[in-house]
Amino acid sequence: MPGTGGNGSVTRSTLRQQIADALRDEVLAGRLQAGREFTVKEIAEQYGVSATPVREALVDLSAQGLLEADQHRGFRVHEYSVEDYRGIIEARGLVTNGMFQVLATDTARNRDPEDPRVRAAVVGVRRRAEEAQRAATAGDLTVLIGYDLRFWRELGALFGNPYLSDFLHRLRVQSWVCAVQHLRHLDDLRGHLWCRHTDLVDALLARDLPMARAIIADHDAGSLALIERLAGG
Repeated sequence: MPGTGGNGSVTRSTLRQQIADALRDEVLAGRLQAGREFTVKEIAEQYGVSATPVREALVDLSAQGLLEADQHRGFRVHEYSVEDYRGIIEARGLVTNGMFQVLATDTARNRDPEDPRVRAAVVGVRRRAEEAQRAATAGDLTVLIGYDLRFWRELGALFGNPYLSDFLHRLRVQSWVCAVQHLRHLDDLRGHLWCRHTDLVDALLARDLPMARAIIADHDAGSLALIERLAGG
């Protein structure tokens, strides 16, 4: 029946996304470490599902740069170098700057701050910023990563360009995957993690672009210096 086929397609698509999200969380948490190899069969057995949605999920994560596919050996968690991290940080900064530029040059896209939907979105972004900041201050890396990714997702949505927002999300996931393999070696992360999320929100709400750019430049420079130091032993 047509309806049955459609529902089956939706279910498989949802399962595919759930598996991809779960594996991405495993990588971000450091439980699936860089260089770790596995097969579709192993993951399917681990989650108790068929091979098809697992294979699709792994292909999706490969397209996002988190895994590498090997035709004969399965998949491997991608190993990012410090040079990769430099490139990701540079690209991330360019995308972020492009989003901020919308505030200065594209008034047609700027939403009415009095619009209830915009106000609600801003409140949500601010709340996410506070949550991320608390996690960073406490040195709770796993919690921080989750809130940080949601913060940038929600902040990006306010700029009205889903392509920039999606690309920035991908870059931030990749930068976290790269950073995690080094940050997990620190016993205490308090004082090492960026915690100026609310400062950035305040600068953007005030349309203080020089301040917003300075905050991001400080974030990028500090993150890169920390990873370079940790990678150098």
